[in-house]
Amino acid sequence: MHNFLYRALVPLLGAGLMGTTALAGEPEAYGWVEMTRIEPWGVEVKAKLDSGALTSSMQAEHIEEFERDGEDWVRFVVEVEDERTGEVVERTFEREVFRRLRVTGAGGVDRRQVVLMTLCLGDTRYEEQFSLEDRDDLIYPVLLGRRTLQDLGELDVTRTFLHEPRCDEDSPLRRHADKEYDEDIGA
Repeated sequence: MHNFLYRALVPLLGAGLMGTTALAGEPEAYGWVEMTRIEPWGVEVKAKLDSGALTSSMQAEHIEEFERDGEDWVRFVVEVEDERTGEVVERTFEREVFRRLRVTGAGGVDRRQVVLMTLCLGDTRYEEQFSLEDRDDLIYPVLLGRRTLQDLGELDVTRTFLHEPRCDEDSPLRRHADKEYDEDIGA
């Protein structure tokens, strides 16, 4: 009954009044699309929360691998529309290759580099694994998969934009290294 009441009240109160506050005993709910901020860059982008994807993905172009101190690194350009300003902006990042991903889909097999990047969602920063992919032809420049979603709360597929990015340097950081994965997350 409590869950039903919660689901009935949230649309009536509106995301602006509820903010990120869940009713007592209820996990926070996130919409299937949320506004996020790529840190430390500060650019706000729309992210699709996708329970069908295991690994998160981020818009990346001009991906080039190189070696640094005997480790595999990657340089890439993130070009996105900043949702705050409406301007198309770009930035070059360099990250160590965390792992390599093999994606099989309708278009065949694709191999991608995976790097650690940090996003602000609500009032928390999340260091997560992101596969690098040219998402120019897709609506959302960031896709958050199950590895990220498991730390958030409930996914309400009927709603969008329940959280605004409000992180600063004092905001909590959920580091990838501290994460414990649900054993069934890859099922």
